Amino acid sequence: MTRVQARRAPVRGGELDDCLRACAVHSGKLVGSLDRRRTELAEQLRKVLVVVSTTGVTAPAPAPPTGATALLKRAVKGTAAPSSGITGELLDALLAAGNKALECGYDDELHLALRIGDTVLAHRKNSRAGWRLRARVLEALGEEQEAVAAYERYLELTTEDGFGVAARVTGLRRAAESERELLGLLRRQCPRATDFAAGPATDVWAEGLALHAAGDWAAAEPRLVGALLALAADQAPVADRQELLSQYLDLRTGIPGGDLAEVIALYAEQRRVRMRGPVADPTIGGVRWISLGEFRNQIAGKSICLIANSGRVGESGMGAEIDDYDLVVRFNSYRIDPKHTGSRTDIHTTIHKHAFNWDKPVTTRLVFGGVSGDWKHSLRNRLVPGAQQYLGDESLRWPVRNLGRLGTDAWPSIPTTGFNMSWLLDFLDVSPRLDLIGFDFYESGAYRVPEAMKLAITSVHEYTSEKAWVMDRAQSVTDMRISLR
Repeated sequence: MTRVQARRAPVRGGELDDCLRACAVHSGKLVGSLDRRRTELAEQLRKVLVVVSTTGVTAPAPAPPTGATALLKRAVKGTAAPSSGITGELLDALLAAGNKALECGYDDELHLALRIGDTVLAHRKNSRAGWRLRARVLEALGEEQEAVAAYERYLELTTEDGFGVAARVTGLRRAAESERELLGLLRRQCPRATDFAAGPATDVWAEGLALHAAGDWAAAEPRLVGALLALAADQAPVADRQELLSQYLDLRTGIPGGDLAEVIALYAEQRRVRMRGPVADPTIGGVRWISLGEFRNQIAGKSICLIANSGRVGESGMGAEIDDYDLVVRFNSYRIDPKHTGSRTDIHTTIHKHAFNWDKPVTTRLVFGGVSGDWKHSLRNRLVPGAQQYLGDESLRWPVRNLGRLGTDAWPSIPTTGFNMSWLLDFLDVSPRLDLIGFDFYESGAYRVPEAMKLAITSVHEYTSEKAWVMDRAQSVTDMRISLR
């Protein structure tokens, strides 16, 4: 079986018992793995089985109590009378396992993630997280048409596109159009290619390579282009089509003569929009970039409050008091309820990986990110023209690491958006009043826009250390307010 055929034969799910058995089997396969991503997946799969054992679900059909089946039987042993369907706790555990499987990126794990996603949707047909998981897995498998359909279903079910799905769909569609245009151009440039477009792509491609190696480009090119056309007609996974397109261009650039400018332009366009989406306005609506020094001047002498996305803020009744500050700073997926949170947002600080609230008008937006290339990619794809007057430049990209020089030896965990901003304002030290409102480090739970409420309070951050840093600098502390100045 070719690589293309192997990737096009994923096991689809639907039955909960089959899905749970697959999770147990896969968990057994991961025992002793040295791959960090697979180790994390194994831990999440164990959590799924723990939920099964404590909540009770339909047990799998009887099987010899050995290997992975025995593991699953132990998980369900002693549960209450079986119940049908997926409980909320099991749903969350399965989705977490599916996302961990997707992060692994290997074929076996992608197929497991697809089974989990399909099982979730079989029981919760309107699960936004389920549709997004399915779409991302299908995209990873190279099944772009199905991925787009799943993404569109996700968009139908949500009013907040915090993950930038709409832009992703646009990018995939534009890429497909450019790829079709590229193949059409190759067909016109090499009319004989249609004679070979019906044959098995792998065999035709091999014939073309052999003829090229023998120095017969005139006979090789129709077969190579024909193989590309055959792959497209068969809707082969995107990665396979892109790999052969790249190889073809490498071969063709070594042949004297011929105009490649239009071919290369179309190839580059479909690669670019597939990777990062279309860029409607490269100038980002005429936004003004500000450096560290310019940001310092912008906030100097002004009272500032930083509003946590905590449950405590959501019932604080402090809205009017918050709006009385000169500058109001909010984070990531902040939620507005004027009575409790206030209505103004002057500075929005966010991690580059999510796109929550990027469309909300603010004076200044600071986007944080550890890797410069990924940060720039997010800015180009997620910034909404006209939604901000000022945008922090590279000097403001990662304050704790880049300005504070706190490496992983001194601060091992990834600094949160709130900590980056608190550290930055403390470092600049130009505000006569600097208050943190509702900072209980998620002891009261999260208070975010609805679309972000399902996001886990991730373990990659070290809230205890961040709290200690804040309290060491606190000049006064009340139930709702920590004053650093």
